[in-house]
Amino acid sequence: MSQDCIILLTRPPVCITTDAAYRTEHQNKKMIHSLFLINCSGDIFLEKHWKSVVSQSVCDYFFEAQEKAVDVENVPPVISTPHHYLISIYRDKIFFVSVIQTEVPPLFVIEFLHRVADTFQDYFGECSETAIKDNVVIVYELLEEMLDNGFPLATESNILKELIKPPTILRSVVNSITGSSNVGDTLPTGQLSNIPWRRAGVKYTNNEAYFDVIEEIDAIIDKSGSTVFAEIQGVIDSCIKLSGMPDLSLSFMNPRLLDDVSFHPCIRFKRWESERVLSFIPPDGNFRLISYRVSSQNLVAIPVYVKHMISFKENSSSGRFDVTIGPKQNMGKTVEGVVMTVHMPKAVLNMNLTASQGSYTFDPVTKVLTWDVGKITPQKLPNLKGIVNLQSGAPKPEENPSLNIQFKIQQLAISGLKVNRLDMYGEKYKPFKGVKYITKAGKFQSLGSRIVLG
Repeated sequence: MSQDCIILLTRPPVCITTDAAYRTEHQNKKMIHSLFLINCSGDIFLEKHWKSVVSQSVCDYFFEAQEKAVDVENVPPVISTPHHYLISIYRDKIFFVSVIQTEVPPLFVIEFLHRVADTFQDYFGECSETAIKDNVVIVYELLEEMLDNGFPLATESNILKELIKPPTILRSVVNSITGSSNVGDTLPTGQLSNIPWRRAGVKYTNNEAYFDVIEEIDAIIDKSGSTVFAEIQGVIDSCIKLSGMPDLSLSFMNPRLLDDVSFHPCIRFKRWESERVLSFIPPDGNFRLISYRVSSQNLVAIPVYVKHMISFKENSSSGRFDVTIGPKQNMGKTVEGVVMTVHMPKAVLNMNLTASQGSYTFDPVTKVLTWDVGKITPQKLPNLKGIVNLQSGAPKPEENPSLNIQFKIQQLAISGLKVNRLDMYGEKYKPFKGVKYITKAGKFQSLGSRIVLG
C-alpha cells in the first residue's frame, strides 16, 4: 500500500467535502488562510494561520467597517481588501474573522465559522472569550482537525470528541502530571462509516430525545399598525441521548407552512419530499435538525404592539417621549423578558422619564436609553414617558430614533407549527420524549418611526 493510501485511511475527509478538481486547482490558494477572533473592544485575542502568517493589520479593514456600522449585527459579512477577502460572523460577543486569498462561496465559509462556534459551545459549555482563553490548547487542536490545508475536514461533534477529548478537571490534572494531551490515539469509529455523524456503541442509562422549536419574528408595519411585511425564521434544535442505532421519524401537524427548509445531513430528503416527515438516524448529543422560514403574511401573527409618540419642538430645547408596549395575538401566553433599547439623537442631553413598570437608564455618553420592562400583563400595560432635554442651540433631530425591543414567549411557536409524534425504530426500549416551543423577537420595523425589535 502506498504512503498516500495510508494517509487517506488515517484522516479521510468528513462531512464537509470539496470537489477534487477544485482542491487540486486551488492547492496553493486555501479556502481559509487565517482566522482571527476579535472581542467587542476590538482586541484580537486569538489567531490561527494555516501555512503562512497573515499580519494582524489586515483586520484594519474590518475595524473600519465596524466603525461605520450602526451596531455589531450590521457589520458587512464580506469585506474586500486589495489582497484578501474578509468573511466574518458575530457570535456570543465575538467576531470570527476569516482571511481568504481567492474567491470562494461566502456561505460555505460562513457555515464553517458557525460550525467552529458551535463546536466551542459544545466543548466548553459556552462560546466566550474567557472559555476560549482557558482552553486555548484544545482550541488550536480543534482548529487543526476541523481545517486541513485551508479546507474543512472533520466538523461533526461525535468525530471531533473521539479525536480530541473534551476538557474535564480530572483529565487536565492527569495531562499536567503525565505531559499527555487530549488528542485521541485511535481513529474515530464513525469516520469510515456511511453514517459519519454518529459514533458506534452509544449507551445510556436514561434514553432521552428533546426538541426545541425556536422561532424569531421579522416584520415591517406602517403607521396605522397594518403589516406590510412579516416572516418567521425558525429552527429545531435537538438533544438526542439514545443507545444503539435508533431510526427516528418526526411528524408535524401542519408541515406545509414551512418554506426554505435547510436540513442536517442525517435527514432522508426523499421521505420529506413525499410525506413531509423527518426520517433520520440522529447524531449523538446536541445538533440543529432543521432551519426554516414562514413567509406567508396570513400565517405570521404579531405578538406585541408599540404605541409611541416621540416629538421634538421647533426652536425649543426639549421634546416629548411616550411609549407603551402591549400584548397582541400571543395565544394567551405571557410575553416576558421585554427590554427596550433606544439610540437617541446626539443632540439629546438627558431624559427625565417615569416608568409605570420596570426601570430605565440613560447613558449621556452613548445616548442609549434602556428600559427593562420584564413581563407584560394585559391588565396594566407598561408605559414610559417624560421630557427629552436637548443641548442648547442644537438643531431639531431630523428623524425619530429607532426602538430595539427584545422579548420571549415560552411554550409558543408563533407560526402555529406543532410536533405531532416521534416514532423510533431499530431499538426495543422506550425513550423519554419532550418538545419545547419558544418565540423570540427578530427585527420589527415600523415605517415612519423605525421601530426595530431584535
